[in-house]
Amino acid sequence: MSQKNETPVLVLSLLITVGLIAGGLWWFTKKSGFDLGKSTDSQSKNSADNNSKTPQSSSKEPSGSTFASVQNVPTGLFTYGGSTSWAPIRLAVDSAIQGVRPEFRLRYQEPSSGNRGSGSGIKSLIDGQLVFAQSSRPVEDQELARAKQRGFDLKQIPVAIDGLAIAVNPNLNIPGLTVEELRSIYTGKITNWNQVRGSDIPIKAYSRRINDGGTVEIFVQDILGGQAFGSNVEFISTTTQALEKVAGSLGGIYYASAPEVVPQCSIKSLPLGRTQKEYIAPYQEPFVSPKECPNKRNKLNIEAFQSGTYPITRNLFVVVKQNGQIEQQAGLAYANLLLTEQGQELITQTGFVKIR
Repeated sequence: MSQKNETPVLVLSLLITVGLIAGGLWWFTKKSGFDLGKSTDSQSKNSADNNSKTPQSSSKEPSGSTFASVQNVPTGLFTYGGSTSWAPIRLAVDSAIQGVRPEFRLRYQEPSSGNRGSGSGIKSLIDGQLVFAQSSRPVEDQELARAKQRGFDLKQIPVAIDGLAIAVNPNLNIPGLTVEELRSIYTGKITNWNQVRGSDIPIKAYSRRINDGGTVEIFVQDILGGQAFGSNVEFISTTTQALEKVAGSLGGIYYASAPEVVPQCSIKSLPLGRTQKEYIAPYQEPFVSPKECPNKRNKLNIEAFQSGTYPITRNLFVVVKQNGQIEQQAGLAYANLLLTEQGQELITQTGFVKIR
């Protein structure tokens, strides 16, 4: 066959081949529902989404049950401080975090002036002396305003539940107190235990000062209703000193974070109620007497704290600086570590109540 006659045949063969391929592709897409254009768009969108994620802005809940599973934990040394009520958590939980996440180094810092406490911790955070703060009370409006003036917001993340427990001498015979009676004792209206179903014993009330931390601030706000302490109240520097005073005085009374009071051997914690008919103990029944201590110790009434039936409960907060920088990332990471199952279990072992 001549070359002139072969050319049309080759062209015709090529057209038939292309047609068969195109038809095959058309049949495949109809049957499978696959769209090359959409697949390409989807891959581009997923790539863009992944590239847009930044650890600093992440505020997701913890993604797992252990410290090792928490994401967006920064590397470095991070200084924190605040509430004295957090001391058991700093001692046990924070050291456990260090063991699992050695890249996330934590250092507790005392305030440069004044007493330790929630207020001093939040102040130091606002002033740039801390990366995040621990608080046993909510952030106040004036603190939020000061942060705004510095160009950032504050976020409080609840991580545990605490209650205030009332300590009295173990030999004092009294079934309990109402919240109103407790208020009257600390404002000086009730001065003898015989006024609240007890024996004729003068009441000796102890407290830390109002600027000593979140526990006192919560007590003044929620129990005293903003009223001043009575002249009968003696101010003590630390809870340890106050509990020693109560143990040595038959008429003594003091309030503090429940984990600091309930397990003690030298005093007893007192049931509280909104009325005399609904006393709720801060400890698990049956009561462990001081004679059985320290072989046995009273444990927190976790159910009453979680349900709110115990009349004086509060949250513990991690206070985070919302500035889009590594301080925010570190504060969120710390809160997320505490909110894992491992963190919450360790919190219960320190005497507080887990929040989830």
